[in-house]
Amino acid sequence: MTALKKYARLEASGLWRPTPEEQRREVVVSIGDATLIISDTRDRPLTHWSLAALQRANPGMHPALYFPEGDPGETLELAEGETQMIEAIETLRRAVERSRPRPGRLRWLGMALSVGTVVAAGVFWVPSALTEHTLTVVPAVKRAEIGEALLRRIERMTGPACSEAAGLRALSTLRARLGADQISILPGGTQTSLHLPGARILLNRALVEDFEEPDVAAGFALVEQSRARTRDPLRDLLEISGTWASFQLLTTGQLDPERLDSYAEHLLTREVVPPAPETLLPVFAAADLRSTPYAYARDITGETVLALIEADPMRGKPSRALLSDADWLRLQGICGP
Repeated sequence: MTALKKYARLEASGLWRPTPEEQRREVVVSIGDATLIISDTRDRPLTHWSLAALQRANPGMHPALYFPEGDPGETLELAEGETQMIEAIETLRRAVERSRPRPGRLRWLGMALSVGTVVAAGVFWVPSALTEHTLTVVPAVKRAEIGEALLRRIERMTGPACSEAAGLRALSTLRARLGADQISILPGGTQTSLHLPGARILLNRALVEDFEEPDVAAGFALVEQSRARTRDPLRDLLEISGTWASFQLLTTGQLDPERLDSYAEHLLTREVVPPAPETLLPVFAAADLRSTPYAYARDITGETVLALIEADPMRGKPSRALLSDADWLRLQGICGP
């Protein structure tokens, strides 16, 4: 090593003792090829210590006391005045120490990488995989049960779903026309429409009371159906509620009431971004339903929904009637006077 050449001609006086039982004797210390050479005053070598095995018994203290690794009984004492030799030995010891292999470091690095991999899997992969698995095994009847439980919580904030008998019959006719499983009209709430697990759609009473034709309410119900098909509403519930909700539903078939309460409140207060008009045109075409009434209900100016108006799939075509005039009047009265 380069440092050895630098200190090759350095010598110092010291006191050497081969065993604890023997007297210390004055010696001359010099640095050789990777060794510390200890000679008598007549320059006759007494012993060689490997620099790689040289240990200091009293770091930072004086006189400096050294011994070969594994034999603390043999010692070399260098007085405080032998500064150059002490500094040289310490420099060489540090250089040797840095050049030693570090199997422990590799072991710790391997352990750290292993732990990091496990943690990363726990943070990024496990929650997603658990949610995906839960979504595949939860049956339709359980989804409907969760949707019903959410509806009951939403009704605490909006009032009970409208239930006038004649209006319910008209709503059943509209539901059959759209191929929807469940549609409920709510008497209040900040959202115009919602969808819940179990294929349940919620519409605000304004959609049947504030418009002249049923196409508006039908349009909003159709859009919620499309949203539910595009993104599973149960997925939204589980992702917002956290990994524990997925684990709980998977293992017990139940969800904490507090989680359902929180998610119901979230549904009523979150900001909903309307789907792009272009994505809805095929949906209205497949349902044989006009998109223009729905578009103007979203934006009375028509500016942000121009595609739904200009490319209405039923423009210039006869469409199947949604409800008779009598049924439409009954539906408009579903929430009572």
